[in-house]
Amino acid sequence: MDHELIVLDGGMGKHLERTGAPFRQPEWSALALLEDPDAVRSAHVDFIAAGADVIIVNSYAVVPFHLGHERFAERGRELAALAGRLAQEAASQADRPVRVAGSLPPLFGSYEPDKFRPADAPPMYDVLVEAQAPYVDLWIAETVSSIAEADAIIAAVDRHDPAAELWMSFTVPDEAPGATVTLRSGETIADGVAAVRDRASAILFNCSPPEAIGVGLRQVHEALGDNPTGIRVGAYANAFVEKEEGYAANEIVLDRRDELTPEHYAATCAAWAADGATIIGGCCQMFPEHISALTGLRT
Repeated sequence: MDHELIVLDGGMGKHLERTGAPFRQPEWSALALLEDPDAVRSAHVDFIAAGADVIIVNSYAVVPFHLGHERFAERGRELAALAGRLAQEAASQADRPVRVAGSLPPLFGSYEPDKFRPADAPPMYDVLVEAQAPYVDLWIAETVSSIAEADAIIAAVDRHDPAAELWMSFTVPDEAPGATVTLRSGETIADGVAAVRDRASAILFNCSPPEAIGVGLRQVHEALGDNPTGIRVGAYANAFVEKEEGYAANEIVLDRRDELTPEHYAATCAAWAADGATIIGGCCQMFPEHISALTGLRT
């Protein structure tokens, strides 16, 4: 099934930092929600001006891992709702249709599937879904490292709106890829696709190096076969340097790969699109100028 190309936004947290908004570990992009919400709205506007068709709610760090358990219990619902409202306000002011995707992020740390606790996840995801629901057009599960995480997110969305559109975005290891890659849990891409294909309308990769994503996309296409239901495939890579052994989220902010210029990244995404990807955007360290470069792929 043919689809027009959808351009996503870029990395919210690092764009907030670059524009001078409040930003630090461990709160990451949630700090601006606490201290300067207008900066979040402005960041969304920047990505819309760059040409994004879909913007993602700034709720990635509205989890106990970043806020702390006490602050999440006290203010998590409020902050997730605020993040949704700010995105909806920015989209509604655009001079063209812009959709808002509610973010359903890792709860216990990005890239750390071994720390996922299935029994503790449902009430946290319920908060995020219930709070964002009035403001979003679809849901995107971000930086999913394991099938267990994917299952928990699908269940959370289905508890509240089983008809809602859901995009599933996996993350893969940073190491230089060979002929294949896996999820960060070690589970195969084919098994990941099989676990979500009956519910997700798009299967993506994010917060991973472009090189590894390219390999993963080929495996998704293979797993989908003739793709009779027309599931979209796509990606939004990060521009981080490779993580050193022992890296843990919340302990360091990674540097940027300078060679991933807007032109270089657009050329990479053009190759993905030529192979059938129909959703393209940027994750951490991909800025509005990268998104603007991607808009040329629509023609």
